[in-house]
Amino acid sequence: MSLIGNFFTSSIGRKLLMAVSGLILVGFVFGHLVGNLQIFGEPDRINGYAHFLQSLGPVLWAVRLGLLATAAVHIWAAVVLTLENKKARGALDYGVKGYIRATVASRYMRLTGLVVLAFIVYHIAHFTLGSADSANYKDNLPHFTLTEDVREFGFPLAAKGTEVHDVYSMIFLSFRNPIISGFYILATGLLSFHLLHGFESMFQTFGLRNHRWCCCLRRFTTLICLAYFVGNLAIPGAIWLGLNKPHAGTHAASVAPVALCTSCDAK
Repeated sequence: MSLIGNFFTSSIGRKLLMAVSGLILVGFVFGHLVGNLQIFGEPDRINGYAHFLQSLGPVLWAVRLGLLATAAVHIWAAVVLTLENKKARGALDYGVKGYIRATVASRYMRLTGLVVLAFIVYHIAHFTLGSADSANYKDNLPHFTLTEDVREFGFPLAAKGTEVHDVYSMIFLSFRNPIISGFYILATGLLSFHLLHGFESMFQTFGLRNHRWCCCLRRFTTLICLAYFVGNLAIPGAIWLGLNKPHAGTHAASVAPVALCTSCDAK
């Protein structure tokens, strides 16, 4: 049997596929967070960054399809391994749940994984396709003219004077909605919870986890996942609560936010 065939048919191969695909997806979600945190800067930053990604055209879609394929492999491996584990327990299941040594995160991996999958589908429909928001921000927003050259680590992303989509305003107008903000906070919280066990499992699959430093590894992964959640919490939370206000001259600044307490405004 070929090496590739072994990866798909053996338990060890599926665990490796799950670990490698998980590592790729982890790299993406952290990179995605770094890009989104530019919402706290000048509108030129995130608008220029988004314009650069959109200008990649077929390359961007190739990356997206590659990530979707990676996610599909990850989900497939998880489902097959879960079914194999249940089948292997079979008659050995004496009705006593082995939760004593299992972490809370590991017990709810399937549940959090399903919610994260739903979040990914909604996120693509919302910000990428523009088909999940009733205001059609993606199509109706006016263009934004960059007031400065946008560069990342010295690499040019967009030139001053370029007309781009006002992604900055789209994010502000979306996260002013408490339902959308709440859903994003919940979903990224569950994703962080999912990563908490996933990180440890990945290290164990790669043979990098042992009894000598497993406690340090757990603290490290907890810190990383907490930082990831706080970063994602800050984006919708700061906008919804009015702590991060849109810059003057953007479309978001010209649209009055919905009051959090209408009775207070009436006084």
